[in-house]
Amino acid sequence: MMTVGFSGWPAEALEFYEGLEADNSRGYWTAHKAMYEHSVREPMTLLLAELESEFGAGKIFRPYRDVRFSADKSPYKTAIGATLSGGGYVQLSADGLAAGSGMYVMDAEQLARYRHAVDDDTSGAQLVTLVDELTGQGVDITGHDHLKTAPRGYAKDHPRVELLRFKGVVAWRQWPVAAWLGTAAAKRRVVDFLRTTRPLHTWLVDHVGEPA
Repeated sequence: MMTVGFSGWPAEALEFYEGLEADNSRGYWTAHKAMYEHSVREPMTLLLAELESEFGAGKIFRPYRDVRFSADKSPYKTAIGATLSGGGYVQLSADGLAAGSGMYVMDAEQLARYRHAVDDDTSGAQLVTLVDELTGQGVDITGHDHLKTAPRGYAKDHPRVELLRFKGVVAWRQWPVAAWLGTAAAKRRVVDFLRTTRPLHTWLVDHVGEPA
């Protein structure tokens, strides 16, 4: 029996999300659920299986939005996202493919450890070097949120104040829709990104650690 491997996302995957953005309703979802399963979720499942040996087991997020505390009551997410237990995130939407690595949100204890490490001249300088190298390669460094000024207890003119302001640190890369998205080359983009950003992930694990 021939083994099926990841070969990209078909055009129908993008069409599915274009349609969902235009009509985010249960009626649309029900009518196009088979398209979602075959053209969106199945390729993601195959990709995660191929990434597992190097980057850890993958987990696909539910397609349903949590609307309990949101003014936007649209029931469905307009992207499929998945995490990798070894560090990493993969996302597909009508805008194309994206990948991330890092810690999007830190709890209070993680944030305290992060700020201490940024403040330290040795570990802080290491992070600056990592960030500069990544941004120089077209990788965006972002986070869940950031302060408007230095956190309490740190000087406003701290040499690494921009990093101190972050409440999470994520390396992020977005690729617009192109022909390669429908081929196995999409995997290469993700793999290259995760390998490139691994030093940042390692720094965060070493200095920030897992949630309490």
